[in-house]
Amino acid sequence: MFHHARRTQGPAPVPAGRRRAATGLAALAAVALVGCSLAGGDEGDGGADPSASGGGVVRVVTHDSFNLSEDLITAFEADTGYTLEFSAPGDGGALVNQLILTKDSPLGDVAFGVDNSFASRAIDADVFEPYAPADLPASAEQYLADDAGSLTPIDVGDVCLNVDHTWFTEHGIAEPVTLEDLLAPEYEGLTVVSNPATSSPGLAFLLATVGAFGEDGWVDYWADLSANGLKVVQGWSDAYSVDFSGSTGAGAYPIVLSYSTSPAFEVAEGEDTAPTGALLDTCFRQVEYAGVLAGAENPEGARAFIDFLLTEAVQADIPGQMYVYPVDDTVELPESWTTFAPLAPEPFEVAPEDIAANRDAWIQTWTDTVIG
Repeated sequence: MFHHARRTQGPAPVPAGRRRAATGLAALAAVALVGCSLAGGDEGDGGADPSASGGGVVRVVTHDSFNLSEDLITAFEADTGYTLEFSAPGDGGALVNQLILTKDSPLGDVAFGVDNSFASRAIDADVFEPYAPADLPASAEQYLADDAGSLTPIDVGDVCLNVDHTWFTEHGIAEPVTLEDLLAPEYEGLTVVSNPATSSPGLAFLLATVGAFGEDGWVDYWADLSANGLKVVQGWSDAYSVDFSGSTGAGAYPIVLSYSTSPAFEVAEGEDTAPTGALLDTCFRQVEYAGVLAGAENPEGARAFIDFLLTEAVQADIPGQMYVYPVDDTVELPESWTTFAPLAPEPFEVAPEDIAANRDAWIQTWTDTVIG
């Protein structure tokens, strides 16, 4: 859907649950605003000034679920003179790993898709060059990763377990509600999650269990969950699009780790009910960031791209394209999201400093406990 002929590598196909052409209010907003300038902030006020750079290529490194409407990409290129080239090394966890491994010879100029579970790892490895956009929405300030401005928040979403309503109805089994419910015998062999060592949703879910059960309880929880027939795969795409019974893969597992917004994707045209649902008592709030890569060949273009991601047009496009919430809370959301894609009222929380201090040890302990 991107101009593959003009880019060295298009993003990997966006899997079900995060892929759909912009519809409803998001699409209308994008179309209405696409003719407006998308360059972003004002020169001398923290924003990029792409017109002064004479254009050039901007290499964008993303996770494999990145997607924006083609009209917006085209308008950005026409407005700024830049040409965008996309590459996607994998899930959000794989993205961070690759950015760190290649920091001395960066894969691109700007990265999108580092989330709050991995952000401190990338920041501590000096992957990013600080940048403070002039037009950062007020609602985004609460999500800043550090005081230096190493990363710019772009969207938020709740990582939660999802269930296949149809499967549970057909099998006459009550749906689980809480994390503890998954340990019951009737849910043996029904759950698939992604590995926190390689998947940002997987790590977010690990953090949810740390928040839920504390340092003294989360390891035992995972040991019991593993003993109850848990399946673990490398990334979100495999879990949701292959193994989950409620999406396109029509797999064998009716409980999957995904997002609170995923059920909105599964609603068929003309239907007013979703065949899947999110368990809002199992969630961890994920924030996705963009950042200028240290050593970028085109840092001006990188800053212009970050400004672009914060424009009203792109923020309005994000729900319909990537099925997460825009970080700008003044943007009008698709009407269906009120019913099918709510954020969790009380997601589990882990302090950022605790994530930074314990993430690697938690992942290793999880690996020893679940994988062996």
